[in-house]
Amino acid sequence: MSRDMIVPLESYRLARYVVPIPCYVCEEDNIFDAEYCRHCLAPMALAHQAASQKVQPRMVAAVGATAVGKTVFLGMLIDMLSRQPERVQLMARGAFSITLQQSTMSALARCQFPQKTPNEPDRWNWVHCQLRRSRREAPLDLIVPDMAGEAIFEEVEHPRSYRVISAYLKKCAGAMILVDAVGLQEASSDHEYFAMKLISYLVELNEDGKPGWSRRPVALIFTKADQCEECLADPGAFAKSHASRLWQLCQERFAFHRFFASGVAGACAWRQTRRDGRVHVPLRVEPVGIVEPFLWLLERIEAHRSRSK
Repeated sequence: MSRDMIVPLESYRLARYVVPIPCYVCEEDNIFDAEYCRHCLAPMALAHQAASQKVQPRMVAAVGATAVGKTVFLGMLIDMLSRQPERVQLMARGAFSITLQQSTMSALARCQFPQKTPNEPDRWNWVHCQLRRSRREAPLDLIVPDMAGEAIFEEVEHPRSYRVISAYLKKCAGAMILVDAVGLQEASSDHEYFAMKLISYLVELNEDGKPGWSRRPVALIFTKADQCEECLADPGAFAKSHASRLWQLCQERFAFHRFFASGVAGACAWRQTRRDGRVHVPLRVEPVGIVEPFLWLLERIEAHRSRSK
């Protein structure tokens, strides 16, 4: 036995699927309720947030080799800026923008480094934040993803293998290139060569005649400098003496660049674990040189924005 029922036809809901939503990174169309872009796997929350405001967010890249310390640096940077409103007032936009800060600080509190960033773009932590240096100035919206070092290496070696990386770097207003200071001090040339590959990759991205990376600000940051006193004392001189080819390439390729030294862990040690074997752990947290390169980059981006008006 069956009963007749009247079911309202809510066809208006189908109309939402007719109007495409462009991804903020690669600008390809997606349906309105997609969580990640079907082309580059960037979070669609960025597109929805950008559509709700008048000023479009700027993009800043943090790139470097695997295990150079990108996750620790970015997580500590966001945490320090959120605690120092007298210098730069930072406000996260969206709950997903707090995940990187939370996971980094939680790991350091347990005397651990954060886990390695997965290669899959849909598992990366993205930060969308609003920055204000004074109440008189207009706020600046920034987007910064924590991209996996192995994915960056694959994209540099085989361009277009990670569409989200190439699309993102083309639209960036500036970049922070992280280089392992300890590796350079130990005369390991791999770190210098990879940084040089990154620079060549960036310069060759823009092929349409528009102003490319040669005119964008680039901060070259030597990480783990807390274990290298020479680097902390004078990052520029350290680059000249331990990475002369990288220093010379920056002079030729970038009109606006500067070398910095940073560190998060004041002291580190090795610990034997049953699961992972011998692992490197921080004994204490003493951040140094974290905010300075970002503020320099921010000033350059704001200066370029003022000139373009």
